[in-house]
Amino acid sequence: MKPRCYFSFALAAHLFGVLSFSHAQVGIGTATPSSKLEVVGVGTTSATTVLKVGTASGTILSVRNDGLVEVNSTTQGFLPPRMTTSQREQISNPAVGSIIYNTTTNCLETKTSSGWIAIRTIDYPSVLIGAQYWMEKNLDVTTYNNGDVIPYVPDATAWGNLTSGAWCYYNNDPSSGYGKLYNWYAAADVRGLCPAGWHVPTDAEWAALETSLGGASIAGGKLKVAGVSRWASPNIGATNSSYFSALPGGLRQSSGTTFGSLGNVGYWWSATQSGVSVTSGWSRSLYFDAADISGNEYSKKSGFSVRCLRD
Repeated sequence: MKPRCYFSFALAAHLFGVLSFSHAQVGIGTATPSSKLEVVGVGTTSATTVLKVGTASGTILSVRNDGLVEVNSTTQGFLPPRMTTSQREQISNPAVGSIIYNTTTNCLETKTSSGWIAIRTIDYPSVLIGAQYWMEKNLDVTTYNNGDVIPYVPDATAWGNLTSGAWCYYNNDPSSGYGKLYNWYAAADVRGLCPAGWHVPTDAEWAALETSLGGASIAGGKLKVAGVSRWASPNIGATNSSYFSALPGGLRQSSGTTFGSLGNVGYWWSATQSGVSVTSGWSRSLYFDAADISGNEYSKKSGFSVRCLRD
């Protein structure tokens, strides 16, 4: 005997009251779906679950009436879209608030009205001097705050021809022990050389630091690491009473061919362009044979250290 199939018209009516098909669109809880799949909750409280996705062992994803999406797991993490910086730039009109994992910079990024920015929770050691919080160490990054890579340019000719941001090591030697040197174009780039929440100080902010330490004529000594293990002798006036811990990282000259002053002089960029020449920027210098701090204008092509100031 052939098996018989029975169909309840009452059951069919009930199902179609909950589940509707319209031109390849599926609606659950609605007879007029406006998308390929639309689920409408019927609960009366904001926390009522509209849709659940999961396995036999439990719910992984819940969508609630109030629009919140809840991911539940104690064994796995949330995996956002992963892509390189180049692939990210190919996204057409990304919505503000979009989140991706950038495999070029190895960090989460979110889209803001001003562009993509890194989501960082790094606590950078800082020191309070007057009313300003300064990083305790020179900057040591290879990407701008939005994730774009800062070119590493060891070649002398290429460095001397630059009109955009770049970095290098002193004498192109990563073991020099004094960190990276950046040209002014990198220091003043609108994408932000310093991490989120920090910035390259302006000339006026450097001046405020000097004032809080008693004036430019003695501030240098209060900023320099004491002793002659890192600074050349006699390292005049050095006490590091401010805990700024300045070191003599030297410079790369604008031509790109010459490095100099390692152990003798420390140079730091400001984000302020010279008022006299558009090819120069303001900086600060500390010397092994003086207790002062000096403000000078140098070619934007020069390679100096960078110290960040909290916003």
